[in-house]
Amino acid sequence: MSFRHTAAALLAVAALAASAPASAQVRGKDAVVMAMALEPTGLDPTTAAAASIGEIVHYNVLETLVRIREDGSVVPLLAEKWTVSPDARTFTFELRRGVRFHNGEPFSAETVKYAFERAAAADSTNKDKPTFAAIEAIRVTDPHVVAIRLKGNNPDFLFNVGLSTAVIVEPKSAATNATNPVGTGPYRVENWVRGSSLTLAKWPEYRDAQKIRMSRVTWRFISDPAAQIAAILAGDVDAMPRITGKAIDAVKNDPRFRVQVGGSRAKTILAINNKKKPLDDVRVRRAIAMAIDRKAVIVGAADGFGVPIGSHYVPGAFGYVDTTGVNPFDPAKARALLAEAGVKTPLELTLKLPPPPYSRQGGEVIAAQLAKVGIVAKMQNVEWAQWMSGVYTNRDYDLTIISHVEPLDLGNYAKDNYYWNYESPKFRALFSRISQTGDDAERARLLGEAQRLIAQESPNVFLYQPPWVSVANAKLKGLWKDVPIFANDLSLLYWE
Repeated sequence: MSFRHTAAALLAVAALAASAPASAQVRGKDAVVMAMALEPTGLDPTTAAAASIGEIVHYNVLETLVRIREDGSVVPLLAEKWTVSPDARTFTFELRRGVRFHNGEPFSAETVKYAFERAAAADSTNKDKPTFAAIEAIRVTDPHVVAIRLKGNNPDFLFNVGLSTAVIVEPKSAATNATNPVGTGPYRVENWVRGSSLTLAKWPEYRDAQKIRMSRVTWRFISDPAAQIAAILAGDVDAMPRITGKAIDAVKNDPRFRVQVGGSRAKTILAINNKKKPLDDVRVRRAIAMAIDRKAVIVGAADGFGVPIGSHYVPGAFGYVDTTGVNPFDPAKARALLAEAGVKTPLELTLKLPPPPYSRQGGEVIAAQLAKVGIVAKMQNVEWAQWMSGVYTNRDYDLTIISHVEPLDLGNYAKDNYYWNYESPKFRALFSRISQTGDDAERARLLGEAQRLIAQESPNVFLYQPPWVSVANAKLKGLWKDVPIFANDLSLLYWE
C-alpha cells in the first residue's frame, strides 16, 4: 500500500469508526488485548534476532538477572543484589531463593551458568554472543551465588544482562523454547494461532502472583496500518505500542484514547551489503548516502516523526556526537563520487523491504531519490521470515531498510560475519578500546571517534532516530512511554 493510499484509508477508517464503542469493559478488568505489527517467527530471544520476540516474552515469560526500567536504569530481578570487584571485571550476583521455572524445575546459580555458557557456545546463534564469549569464567560459589569474571572491562555488562538475549533458560526445556518457552516469569504461553494472535495466561505459581493484575493478555498481529487504527477505534484492541504516526490524527481529539510519543534508542538505516560490488567501494556507499535527503525520508516513511542521524548512534545516548554533516544531502557530489569510482550508470541494485510501513514507504522515497543520481533501486517486498533468512542470515541483498532497535549496539560493526559484511580493523581496534575503558570522559571521547569513523566509512546509510508512538485506551495504565529496549512489561498494566 502506498503512502498516499495508506493516508486515505486511515481517514476513511477514522470516519467509519469514530463512534465505535471501546470494549475493554466486555473483557473485564483483568484482561487486555494488545497489538503489534510483526509476528515473531519463534519465541526464544536467545536463538533468533527479531526484536518482536522480546516484545512478547521478555520479563513476561522469560526473565533476566536484572530488569531494565523505562528510564534505562537497571534494578534487581532474578538477582536480588550484586557486587563488582575493584577491577570492574568480576560481577557477583546473589540470586532470589525459591524461584521455579514453569515446568517445576528450580532456578539456581547452576541455571545461570548453563544459560550463559549456552549463549557463548560455538554453535550459539544468540545475536549478542560476543557479550557471553567475553566471559572468562563463571563460578558457582553457592546454589544462590554466581560470580562472573570477564576477560576485560565492559562498563555496559549489567545493562547487557538485562536484555532479552540474556534470559535465563531451563536446561531441560531450552531446545523447545522457540515454540513453548519455559521461564520464571508471571505468564505462560496459553495459545498461539499463527498469523493471528498469541495469548499469555497468568502463571498462578509466580512468586509475586498477587501483584500481577492482568490474568490474560492477548497479542494480535496486525501489519496493515489502516487495520491497526480500525481495531483501536472499534475497541477490538486496547493498546498498540509503536504504532504508525498517522494514528495520532485519528485519535488525538478522542477522549477515549491516550497517545504517547516517547524516546527510543532505535536507528533506522538503509543497510548495505559491503561485499557486493560495487558496494565494496566506500565512494559508492558515500554516494548513496549523499543521494538521500533524510528529512524527506522522515516525512515519507515516518509521518514526520524522527531526528536525522549520521552514524549508528542517536541523540541522547552517552557520548553522542552529531555526524550528519559527514555525508550531507548532495546529489551532485553523489554523481561525482560514482564517476570517480568508475561506476557506469544506470547502476541497478536490489532494495529488499520487510513489512513495516517505515520500510515499504521509505523504500518508495529512497528509490526515487537514488534514481536522480543514476541508481535504479529495484524494490522487492519480502515478508519478515524471508527477510530474516534471506537478508539477515544468507546476506542475499544489495540494500534493505530496517530499524535497529537495540541500545548499545555499536559493537555490531565489530562482529564477524554480520549481515552487512563490514570489516574494518581500524573500527574493531577502536571498539576494543571503548569496551575496556572505564573512565567516562575517555569513553565518551572514544565513542565520538567511533561515530565519526563509521560515518566516514559509510558501511550503511544512517537515516533517522524514530520516536515510538503508542495509542491506548485512556483507562489502561502502566504502558511504557519511553522505550530503552524492545520490551512490554505486562506486570505494570492495570485498568483504572
